[in-house]
Amino acid sequence: MSATALRVALVCPYSVSVHGGVQGQVLGLAHALRDIGIDARVIAPSDGPPPEPGITTVGPSARFPTNGSVAPIASSKAVAARTIEALRTFTPDVDRLHEPLVPGPNHAVLLGTDVPCVGTFHAAHPGRNAWYQALRAPLRPLLERLAVRTAVSREAQRNVEATFGGSCEILPNGVDVTRYELAEARPAPTPAILFVGRHEPRKGLTVLLEAFAGLDRDAQLWVAGEGPQTAALRARYQHRVEWFGPVSEAEKASLLLGATVACFPSVEGESLGVVLLEALAARTPVVASDLEGYRHVARADCEALLVPPGDVNALRSALRRLLDDVDLRAKLSAAGGARAEEFSMTRLAERLLPVYDRAIVVATASL
Repeated sequence: MSATALRVALVCPYSVSVHGGVQGQVLGLAHALRDIGIDARVIAPSDGPPPEPGITTVGPSARFPTNGSVAPIASSKAVAARTIEALRTFTPDVDRLHEPLVPGPNHAVLLGTDVPCVGTFHAAHPGRNAWYQALRAPLRPLLERLAVRTAVSREAQRNVEATFGGSCEILPNGVDVTRYELAEARPAPTPAILFVGRHEPRKGLTVLLEAFAGLDRDAQLWVAGEGPQTAALRARYQHRVEWFGPVSEAEKASLLLGATVACFPSVEGESLGVVLLEALAARTPVVASDLEGYRHVARADCEALLVPPGDVNALRSALRRLLDDVDLRAKLSAAGGARAEEFSMTRLAERLLPVYDRAIVVATASL
């Protein structure tokens, strides 16, 4: 089927009015698909009016704890009915279900339609594998409805294959590199280190704050985002720390462009690291934890400095090294920009075309 004739429904179980990695991928991919001539529509929960055109909302979400975080999910008979009606109206040729086993609109698609489906798995956290194991029997029929399975990283791939068997190919997340070409940098009076992420233990913000507190350099720390640790950490760490709270995508781009260094000190559970990709696209030198998911994106001493997760002293030393070495920052900046181009959302959209075609062929053959 030609790209111009293809209709794709991108189904997301998480509220698109809440900032998150999966939501950002869904919305960014929808833009990239439309840019290459595909009729793409997002079907997802939304708390209030959808944040942009091209989204059909299936209702508001509720917050559920999962993987050390909180997921804004909508799951009810009304959500299922709205999902089925959205698909009936749009008549897609193929559905791409992000986190297809998460309850909500994805389950409605898998149980209530015969549209060819591509399932994309994002989560790498070990807790997700335990959840799969506990519910393996009821989840297996849903998985078998997928014509093609993809995962954004080897960790996410292992979670699925180890539990259910079969194959799951890797298609990494993408980044909108043009956003960082058009955005304006936030001015920084002194060198600035930026953290963007949810304030929860697995993201390692406490490790960064401890490292920064002992950093004997003229610098400031920018902290964006919020979470269950925000109040306690903000009360304890004030000196040279600026707390921005939740930021929009445009504000995040501005902060990344203005920062001297971007730091991602997660201690576990990173599948691929979209915000790390965004830092590379902004050509901001990166210090990150040496996690397998991050190594898929940024190679040690090439696009980033990688340090052992949870190691305050190692993190402080890496930050000091980057602040002191202009040439190293320039090297990482150039390499990061080139690496981000390899993960551009446009390239991802183009790689998905044969995947969608294959899903249609597989689903048709099984009828």
